Amino acid sequence: MIRKHIIVAALVVAIVASASVAHAATDQAALGPAVAQQPSITLAGAQLVISSAIAAARAAGSHGAIAVVDAGGNLIAAASIDGTFPQAAQVAIGKAHTAAVFRHDTSFFENAINGGRTALVAMPNFTPLQGGVLLTVDGKVVGAVGVSGTASQQQDEDVARAGARALVGRS
Repeated sequence: MIRKHIIVAALVVAIVASASVAHAATDQAALGPAVAQQPSITLAGAQLVISSAIAAARAAGSHGAIAVVDAGGNLIAAASIDGTFPQAAQVAIGKAHTAAVFRHDTSFFENAINGGRTALVAMPNFTPLQGGVLLTVDGKVVGAVGVSGTASQQQDEDVARAGARALVGRS
């Protein structure tokens, strides 16, 4: 008799478990795949962006620091042209990180703050200075480039854009 109850209990557990697995599979199918395919900039891509940015800075007779991050804001590569002030590299990393994680060029934030949105400066890990530019391929953000230490904030952005253009057509 006890054996019969154990077998019945085991069958009930098996039926409930299989129903839960089937329900979970149905939920997963409705939600979509469990892992997304997200393109990301590679080290080779980051070096291409940096090389192009350095060429643009030198063509303008300037110097500066350039940083490239992935779409999550993680540093991939950085370089500093001789004669650039030491803190420029950290500022460039901050600009690139801000552009990547907020999905906007940093000039957007600088303009918002200059227009009175001063509460934005309270955010942590946020560098709202012109010169951080998104890197996109086929309409998807793959990273960002930040530039600091050129002759002006506009030149920071121009040099960053020159670096970003290097990715166009190279995915």
